[in-house]
Amino acid sequence: MNLVEKGSKLLMGILSGNPTNEPLHYGEVFGVWSHLAATKAGVDTYQVYMNHTGDDDLKQFLKQVIENSMKPAIKEMEEVLLHNDIAVPPTPAERPEADLEQIPAGARLQDAQIAYMVSAEIAAGITANAALVSQSIREDIGLMFAGFGAKKAKDGAALLQIMKTKGWLIPPPLHFDTKQPK
Repeated sequence: MNLVEKGSKLLMGILSGNPTNEPLHYGEVFGVWSHLAATKAGVDTYQVYMNHTGDDDLKQFLKQVIENSMKPAIKEMEEVLLHNDIAVPPTPAERPEADLEQIPAGARLQDAQIAYMVSAEIAAGITANAALVSQSIREDIGLMFAGFGAKKAKDGAALLQIMKTKGWLIPPPLHFDTKQPK
């Protein structure tokens, strides 16, 4: 069998059957690996934020996102990489709980500041997930990233409600139609 025939046979295998038996292309490998590394770093960052926040609703939100969105995503991405014999990035050590009162006021992150940073991360994550969906040719990888994006959108909506309720949301200038109808 010549190289063209081998390539054609491989391509036919890629476009049919069980996607988990298909090879990942380099973009999918890089996307899964880098998204996994970023998500692991995100858990670490959110644990730091939990130590800095004095707001119970924000602290509960962060905990819920870690447990219900980030950790399941980490597990799913690690399974994909390991199934394809790809080493996973290291996992930072769990952060111990800190006493908020022991963090000096000048070094402490403010609750609204934490909410804005998490909101920006969620928005960036949704965009990154959409990009990863668009470059995936394996349906399971594309659907995995679509699912992560949907969870991020749901988390973003929940955070938006917290920010509105707490008075942390500063809207941009609002546009009112000042022209009078004729």
